[in-house]
Amino acid sequence: MKLKEEEISKEIIFKGKILNLEMYNVRLPNGNISTREVVEHPGAVAILAIDEEDNVYLVKQYRFPIRKILIEIPAGKFDSPDEDPLECGKRELAEETGMKAKEWIYLGYIYTTPGFSNEKIHLYVAKRLDNVGSEPDDDEFVEVLKVNIHEVEQMIENGEIIDAKSICALYRYKQFNKGS
Repeated sequence: MKLKEEEISKEIIFKGKILNLEMYNVRLPNGNISTREVVEHPGAVAILAIDEEDNVYLVKQYRFPIRKILIEIPAGKFDSPDEDPLECGKRELAEETGMKAKEWIYLGYIYTTPGFSNEKIHLYVAKRLDNVGSEPDDDEFVEVLKVNIHEVEQMIENGEIIDAKSICALYRYKQFNKGS
């Protein structure tokens, strides 16, 4: 069965600082024409920072689009679409938590909302941490939490952590450790 849609035309609806909105006309597998709205995002990195005592460094921050305070792993978007994910991760970990890591493990990537966005988040584990002092962006207000990894699992189970990238990173880390 043919599933791929063919792009016929593209119109840029909006260009912003963080994302762009594009409108596409596409030919569906059955030959009909439809439209697709796509949020174009430069990409991002999320970091599961774990110290020697199995404590995870989380950030608590207000997320305006959903009007809620969330508990998440540190994360941030690329400064440009071609930025190296590891370098972005190092920068974001230091900015948000004040931590620097001597060991980085790549856990792969996820697409956050492929129904309307191309946002791709690379997931890392950061270990062997040193506190170097945080320097958050001027528009970034976060509270750093240090929580044992087993408590993080409980926070996910009881709905305190509902952020997808954080849940995915913990799951991937647990799968990675099964092979160790």
